[in-house]
Amino acid sequence: MKDKRILYVSSEVIPYLPETEISSTSFEAAKMVNNLGGQIRIFMPRFGNINERRHQLHEVIRLSGMNLVINDLDMPLIIKVASIPKERMQVYFIDNEDYFKRKATLTDEDGNLFEDNDERAIFFAKGVIETVKKLNWSPDIIHVHGWLSSLLPLYLRHYYGNEPLFSDAKIVTSVYNQDFEGTLDDNMQEKVLFDGLEKEDVKHLKKPSFVNLAKTAVDNSDAVIVGGDNIPEELSKYLNGLKKPVLPYKNREEFAQAYQDFYTTKVLSQ
Repeated sequence: MKDKRILYVSSEVIPYLPETEISSTSFEAAKMVNNLGGQIRIFMPRFGNINERRHQLHEVIRLSGMNLVINDLDMPLIIKVASIPKERMQVYFIDNEDYFKRKATLTDEDGNLFEDNDERAIFFAKGVIETVKKLNWSPDIIHVHGWLSSLLPLYLRHYYGNEPLFSDAKIVTSVYNQDFEGTLDDNMQEKVLFDGLEKEDVKHLKKPSFVNLAKTAVDNSDAVIVGGDNIPEELSKYLNGLKKPVLPYKNREEFAQAYQDFYTTKVLSQ
């Protein structure tokens, strides 16, 4: 993995949010590549329950200041950055007052999904891509974690499909068992279609459930990793029908070598 450039895009990363399968795997995978001499960038949302003072987040003025159009509204993009202590790894945070200031991540205090999670997902996907463009950093692999990140492969393929910076990048999506009840906003498909995508591209988003968001991500990826044990049966069956590399679930002790081998023999070799 020496000198390979890998972009990690995750809904959560330790130490900024509590330890879960997603947050710990996102961190450990990036750390592994970093220790092997690879170049990494990590992106996550700047949720309002992240303690900016304790984690020493600061705004990057040269990267901020852009407006992203979400469902015909101009939404300001703010970029913040912090360094993970002792690891020499920087994390970029996608921020916006309307979408990410609230003191929670994906649900309210009663456990209900936020009504604008669909727009937050669109904003996050566009925000990551636009920021990487400003950095002028061309990744070899883009590795996506968590359902809030699931639109990133879709936008890379169909909205930014002619962007030279990403022309050689391979997209890997990790699927987890971080399920949710019901669906995101019923108008999510129309909001994505507003960006000029075709209906066939967003067919799963007519009903934006957890499984359908995952299907959208894997359809637009070059390879898939089963990052969580016991993923939904419907999703497991869908992965079995894919004609692309799929790495089965690996536990904490096995995953580092398995990911390294998967990147080099199945992803980069395509």
